Amino acid sequence: MTLIRNLRGRALAAGAALLAAVLVTSCTSDAPAESPPAASGSGSTADAGTGKQSTFFEQAEYDRQLALAGETPEGPADKPWEQMLNPQMTDTSQYKMADPSGIELCFSNAGVFNPWRQVGLKNMRAEVKLHKEITKFTVLDAQGKDDKQISDIQELSARGCDALIVSPNTTATLTPAVKQACGKLPVIVFDRGVETDCAVTFVNPIGGYAYGAVAADFLVEKVKPKGKILALRISPGVDVLETRWSAAKVAFDKSELDVVDVKFTDGDPAKAKSIVTDALTRHGDIDGVWMDSGATAVAAVEAFEDAGKDVPPITGEDQQDFLQAWQDKDLTAIAPAYPTFQWRTPVIAALDILKGQKVPKEWKLPQPTITQENLADYLKPGMPPLHYAMCGCESMPGFPKDWGGK
Repeated sequence: MTLIRNLRGRALAAGAALLAAVLVTSCTSDAPAESPPAASGSGSTADAGTGKQSTFFEQAEYDRQLALAGETPEGPADKPWEQMLNPQMTDTSQYKMADPSGIELCFSNAGVFNPWRQVGLKNMRAEVKLHKEITKFTVLDAQGKDDKQISDIQELSARGCDALIVSPNTTATLTPAVKQACGKLPVIVFDRGVETDCAVTFVNPIGGYAYGAVAADFLVEKVKPKGKILALRISPGVDVLETRWSAAKVAFDKSELDVVDVKFTDGDPAKAKSIVTDALTRHGDIDGVWMDSGATAVAAVEAFEDAGKDVPPITGEDQQDFLQAWQDKDLTAIAPAYPTFQWRTPVIAALDILKGQKVPKEWKLPQPTITQENLADYLKPGMPPLHYAMCGCESMPGFPKDWGGK
């Protein structure tokens, strides 16, 4: 409860800051969730042992996300993929089909190059099966390549799709292709943004700042003053990861904690384990571990165990292997999430658009956090280690088998 109150308090303060920012800027609610990098940080956060603030940091967007974290979403309480945070609805009557049946829905996917995206695509396919009016669902996989996705979008735009869903591989490079597609059919962008608001709706959770703040606030609460913090990041230059770290830096710089190392793991468990081992050798003890993604969290836990050390408070994600380790080892932990249930929402949005129903210009979804109190609700026996718990898929046909479970 202390952590929740802390976040809500920051959210209320952030809301006031956001109002001031709105009065002096032209920032609008339909901007991409993870805005393009600014030329420099706002200067509102001091440099410390955490280094300089990221060039991706934008004060107004940081304030907006923390304010949204304190909002109560609209929509069904048991269906977070249908919920909306502070929606600004937009008219879609121009896209209304005379007979919204026999729909061909198309999806240009950045790729399925990690477990998060693999679980997400399973969610999306399962959502499509729930709607009989969708008679054809075409998916083109860009395999993590911008040039292929540009070609994919062009192909799908020309083939008679009724609506196009796009999860961009990168932001700037895919923007022209998305703009071109917007002139031909209704486009729904989700997960990652582009530098245009031409899409009918942009579906995404609250964002990286909110994720990073939750994780950092947890360590500020759980670790004693002057405690040594190890920050593990995947790689530099990725907007959602940069904003996660940016928010954590703000929290750590205001705290009495000592961030002794900020290291990149490349998402490699072996490298993460080596970094933790080296940090323990050089610093003697590590009192808390912050991570911008939970993919290597179990490896970090194992490094402490191998060194004969107690595992300190640690942040992870809603990946099944981490949740299992958390329970089995009685860790002091928290798991902010970038929920895979968001993969269901673009399908729902596309159908609403083709029926001429209003949708949010920016469809902001909630971003739940797993704590000790609700861990048992998300840990699902029989699910594979790389399954993501916040799939919103438990009641869907084929679960758990189609998601690799027993």
